[in-house]
Amino acid sequence: MKRALAFAILALLIHSAAVHAQLKRIAAGYSAISATQTGFYVAKDAKIFEKYGLYVDPVYVAGGSRMAQAIIAGEFALALAGGNIVNVNLAGGDIVITSQYQPNDTITVTGRRNDPGIFTKVIAIPGADLTAKATARVGPPTQALHVAPMVVYCGHSLIQNCNNNHTPQFNVQTSMDYDPMGAPGAFGMLDLDGQNGAIGSSTEAAWITDGFDKYLGLGKYQSDPGAKFSSTNIQSALDDRIGTVLLFPVFKTLDGTGQNAQYDIIGWIGFYLQSYDVHGNNATLHGYFTTYIARGILSQHSPGSGGVPSSFFGVKTIQLIE
Repeated sequence: MKRALAFAILALLIHSAAVHAQLKRIAAGYSAISATQTGFYVAKDAKIFEKYGLYVDPVYVAGGSRMAQAIIAGEFALALAGGNIVNVNLAGGDIVITSQYQPNDTITVTGRRNDPGIFTKVIAIPGADLTAKATARVGPPTQALHVAPMVVYCGHSLIQNCNNNHTPQFNVQTSMDYDPMGAPGAFGMLDLDGQNGAIGSSTEAAWITDGFDKYLGLGKYQSDPGAKFSSTNIQSALDDRIGTVLLFPVFKTLDGTGQNAQYDIIGWIGFYLQSYDVHGNNATLHGYFTTYIARGILSQHSPGSGGVPSSFFGVKTIQLIE
């Protein structure tokens, strides 16, 4: 742990020397929305990171345990979290990283302490040794929560990963057009709850603002026919999401027409929305693809089997398994 902290300090010192270099864009995790992490917000708002050569994109990860796993998995170059991992190490606990389905995808933390108890002095023993263990795993989710209803093609110029033979390019500016997508009536919007018909713009807007409130698996999804981007509901929802990461389904094929059109969803990808333009019933989103820690469900299988995405698009889930 001391060596890890030393490397972190060294990395910050190296970044500090890059005052006059081109800004390096990195994702930085934070694990709480509270006064304890005020310094992080102030540094971002006051552009202190930029002063030292960094353009930092804050990414919220709920909970210190998930943040610890995300750091170990290499998701963040910089993160702000509580001291639970350090406390475990100082107390004589063990931190073990192993590989189950992918390299370094599992972390086991064992904590130990001696509890004097109520009767230890009476029966002349120094105390009881207590041990607790928890194991978490990180990987691409077989099901994801809070998905937005707009699709992204796996052959996008910055993705090119329809067959698990390419790594998407993250943190590179791009635009995505939502207009007729090769099937009459298909404009890149999904029917996430399987109603098999046109979905109201207020419902689609709620899915954009908050994400769909159920876990969604991979497979075939009906198109929501018609263009809705001229709707004030949709535009207000997009306004609310500017400066945040949307979780988009990635599709490989589109078959059929109208409300019978189906997208074959093969994974999920994070998109940081910076702005958008509306052209009549069509729209263009501006931003960049990014790695993302999503709320999801892991499969007990290797990637490409058991419902696990065969292609990786930078989205991972952290799940307590023991």
